[in-house]
Amino acid sequence: MSASPDRRTVLRGAALAGAVCFAAACGTGQQKPGTRPASDAPTELGPASEVPVGGARLYAEQRLLVSQPVKGEFKCFSTVCTHMGAVLNKIEKKQGVCPQHGSRFEVATGKVVQGPATRPLEEVPVRVKNGKLMAG
Repeated sequence: MSASPDRRTVLRGAALAGAVCFAAACGTGQQKPGTRPASDAPTELGPASEVPVGGARLYAEQRLLVSQPVKGEFKCFSTVCTHMGAVLNKIEKKQGVCPQHGSRFEVATGKVVQGPATRPLEEVPVRVKNGKLMAG
């Protein structure tokens, strides 16, 4: 007949299993599906005139959101939600909206307006060159 494990052994095993599950849930540090790949090459988005003053435009293919809070001032953010990595799919009331859990972000600043996200969108450098927006 085999001896049953003592209480400490059972608790250690449970703690180890919990740590393994936590590490798996947090990931390995690799990019989540839906995140933008890092690139040093600037990306042309199109005419700056397509972004309304006081509003914003989504660039779905590039996974970017560009806003123009005041005339001639552009801000660019990744559309990858900082909560779970889903991609923002629309702009409502000057807010980028995540379809997965409803997080909302200010288009002018990237700040969280409504969770569950707690971190702002990643800001991406943007400039105007010959009337065209260049991100990155």
